[in-house]
Amino acid sequence: MASIYEATVTAPVNIAVIKYWGKRDSALILPTNSSLSVTLSQDHLSTRTTIRASKDFSGDRLWLNGVEEDVSASKRLTNCITTARKLRKDMEQQNADAVPLSTWGLHICSENNFPTAAGLASSASGYAALVSALGALFELPQTPSELSRVARVGSGSACRSMFGGFVAWQAGVSADGADSLAVQIADRQHWPELQALILVVSDQKKAISSTAGMQTTVETSRLFAERVKAVVPQRMVAMQNAIAARDFAAFAEITMRDSNQFHAVCLDTFPPISYMNDTSRAIVGLVHAFNSAVGRVAAAYTYDAGPNAVIYALKDDMRDIVELFTSCFPRPETVPSEAFYANSFGVFESPDDAGTRISKPEVAELAQTVGKFSAGSVRRIIHTEVGDSPRVLPASESLLNAAGMPKHARE
Repeated sequence: MASIYEATVTAPVNIAVIKYWGKRDSALILPTNSSLSVTLSQDHLSTRTTIRASKDFSGDRLWLNGVEEDVSASKRLTNCITTARKLRKDMEQQNADAVPLSTWGLHICSENNFPTAAGLASSASGYAALVSALGALFELPQTPSELSRVARVGSGSACRSMFGGFVAWQAGVSADGADSLAVQIADRQHWPELQALILVVSDQKKAISSTAGMQTTVETSRLFAERVKAVVPQRMVAMQNAIAARDFAAFAEITMRDSNQFHAVCLDTFPPISYMNDTSRAIVGLVHAFNSAVGRVAAAYTYDAGPNAVIYALKDDMRDIVELFTSCFPRPETVPSEAFYANSFGVFESPDDAGTRISKPEVAELAQTVGKFSAGSVRRIIHTEVGDSPRVLPASESLLNAAGMPKHARE
């Protein structure tokens, strides 16, 4: 029986606490500033990708969430594949016995378990999964930091999803991007108490892509120039110190301030860009009100280029936050309890209890003062934690069938 050359991996979502926005080189995706993120658990948010190489394949084909896409239509995708093939070819030239995988066609099948292009870093996990699968398939010897340069060419923030824990994308200064790569500053075990709550306000594709938005910002925003020069370098140091010390109050303030400034820069862009909506802004206010109610900084919000909120908090405080937000943002009647809030961490006895009780009097008083927003203002709540790096899965987890075609293809 002929050998099957295939790899299946999952890769995580990362959510930046110091934002990446703006490129100094659009072709190589070299950022104007360094950034820092938290990798989230793949148990709740991940992209799974299977890649098979075969001399019988006539060319490269890609299926994303069951729908075939034109590989040649994406320069970023082809750049990643071409770069990985070159690394494999270098190996083959040094080993006459190596299977010439670099010359064979590829079938690539990728699925997300979360909304695509809705401010949940789908491109980051997608390209990290692609590059990790190519690395596993081609048996590349490069380190995760070295492979992060390949992922970066697909999607800038994808380089940070090549690691678990807390990750910095170093902007670098080299014109060829050799020093623009991701490094892990702390693993997931460093701060296991840190958790995240994602409030999905919209699962629709955003009207203005990050690529288009940041280019306009670079060209028109004076506030952006000040951010790059004076603000981000100081915040990168302060955030790394906060993570090293597991100082949540410092971590939270920097996270919220950087999110606010990122969106201020978007509004300073001309024409202005607004990724947040009324529900997003209401969540900001509720986080600040919650911190005031409990008398300390116990929660922090951040928003990427979309309306969905990510709230960071320590495990001991997350129950109060979940109770508050499920009360103030009721589940739509058409959405099953398990789909609205999966209760992965046992906050409630069952998902049906979400929104029905608040344990602390001061939080209950806040909820009563705020009242309830329209059901469906928040479509889904995902409770997760700090996660690990891309995982290589067994062959039984493949997304391709025996013929190398998707198991879950859609028209």
